[in-house]
Amino acid sequence: MTDEIKAPTHNRLLAKMRAIGPYLRDPQSQEGNYYFDCLSVCVDDKQSPECREFFGWWMELTAVEGGFQALYRIGKYDIDGEWQALELPKNVLKEVTQTQQLFHDKLDQMLNTHFRLTVEVHDKSAVFD
Repeated sequence: MTDEIKAPTHNRLLAKMRAIGPYLRDPQSQEGNYYFDCLSVCVDDKQSPECREFFGWWMELTAVEGGFQALYRIGKYDIDGEWQALELPKNVLKEVTQTQQLFHDKLDQMLNTHFRLTVEVHDKSAVFD
């Protein structure tokens, strides 16, 4: 087996990003800019599935020199399929930040292992503790 690092083409990046889990949103992603989100906690699980809203996070990953920059936001995914930035209720904040941290660790490890790239968190991110 070879330790050769492959060049990070758009298609190679997409394949590796998809393998991390169900976070990558292909339709909103393009070369150099990738969109991820996570529906962490259902707002009201008594609602029918098509009417449910979720607390969670979304992130824009942008190519920069030597790797990527991640801009995270937290809020609610509403009934119209749109993210609304808002302060989360304390009872769900821990779970949302845990899913965010787990994802970020996987992303960082994947980029480093397969492409020797880094990912830095944007200073305006709504970020995990």
